[in-house]
Amino acid sequence: MPSLPSRTWLTSLMVLCLLALACQAGAAERVIFEKPSPYSTVYVSENQDGMRILRFERYGARQSVVKLGHPEHLELPYARVIPLAFAFVDRPRSALVIGLGGGTIPSFLRKSYPDMKIDAVDIDPVVVEVAKSHFGFREDELMKAHVADGRQFVEQSKERYDLVFLDGFGTDSVPAHLTTREFLTAVKNILTPRGIVVGNLWGRDANRLYDAMVMTYRDVFQEIRIVDVLGSGNKLLFASALKTGLTDRQIVTRAHEVTRKFRLADELGELAEQQMRPPGEDGQSGKILTDADTATRR
Repeated sequence: MPSLPSRTWLTSLMVLCLLALACQAGAAERVIFEKPSPYSTVYVSENQDGMRILRFERYGARQSVVKLGHPEHLELPYARVIPLAFAFVDRPRSALVIGLGGGTIPSFLRKSYPDMKIDAVDIDPVVVEVAKSHFGFREDELMKAHVADGRQFVEQSKERYDLVFLDGFGTDSVPAHLTTREFLTAVKNILTPRGIVVGNLWGRDANRLYDAMVMTYRDVFQEIRIVDVLGSGNKLLFASALKTGLTDRQIVTRAHEVTRKFRLADELGELAEQQMRPPGEDGQSGKILTDADTATRR
């Protein structure tokens, strides 16, 4: 009777399997652009379905996935939740997107609301470059891309926005200075009275600071709802500076209307009913993050 394999052998086997899967996934994509930037190496690949993928490492997380010529197409699970913002703010007139990536969010907003003023900010000039050259992102009179630190842009802004999307990620996390109470307070200060913030976070499994991040949102904003994004480790926080006065049932009803209006592939009403919730215990065990903490997290 053969002996049971050792734990070390099993661990090695698991690592080899994961590497094989990563290579298999990479083999299904063709790298069409690679360029070092001040912050990472930016990779653009294309898969056999014609999707363009942005990564900050060759086999790193997908930062953006775009179907060229179809700005209404939202591929990643968390991106398909983004239109739920329209259930909170009807006919938004202005939006700020921190973290341009491949331009998925601003391009979708432009398609949905042609007259909306949109500012998209990314600290990495190469990301802005490839958004325009490889992902179909197009500036116009009302939509501009800014190469800038998201925090500095927010703190210096004279504009007020109905929607603010916080989608800035490095290779493995949200930059520390975009997680603090001071930063979120500055974001709150550039919202219109009806405005909301949509924050994209990784959950506990991939983010040891998840509860601290949620607690910081809870400290700054009056009202928060969390969407547990199925099929990914993402959590989307919908936060408002003032009480919206909307019940969960009203948001679900509005989400159904958004689905019909924009002919979305996903039924947002069902998503809101099944995946949206108050924070509950999320964040209660976390410490409020401040600027004083960031030096130890860099």
